Amino acid sequence: MSSRDLDTLYRQVIMDHYKNPRNRGELEGDPLTVNLNNPTCGDRVQVQMKVKDGEVTEAVFTGEGCSISLASASMMTQAVKGLSVEDALKLSDIFSDMMQGKDYDEKTFDLEDIEALSGVTKFPARIKCATLAWKALEQGLDVKPSS
Repeated sequence: MSSRDLDTLYRQVIMDHYKNPRNRGELEGDPLTVNLNNPTCGDRVQVQMKVKDGEVTEAVFTGEGCSISLASASMMTQAVKGLSVEDALKLSDIFSDMMQGKDYDEKTFDLEDIEALSGVTKFPARIKCATLAWKALEQGLDVKPSS
């Protein structure tokens, strides 16, 4: 597959998550909730999670922003559900490495749709858009839940 075809495919994946977000909504009860915004561009996201016995059992988001920001939130919530807190944080580290253009461990996790965001590294101003929901994830999982 040519680089141009791959870029087109990646754009289609991003637009699909933007137009048809997965896990958009709010959780009942008392979920871990983190609200972040990017004052540079106006993106804002709320990530809510439930963690039980060290596992992310639920992950949802709400927010407003560009296609990259909201698609990334959709992909993140989809990827971390069912992972241990430790693995969710490892995945976040891998995503951060990918966004910084560093070599990243693509063997530990099947990145699936997340890899479509790798092209964001060509646009440094958009990296904060892509990482906003992931930063919320990290902040939320840094809280010690009472399982």
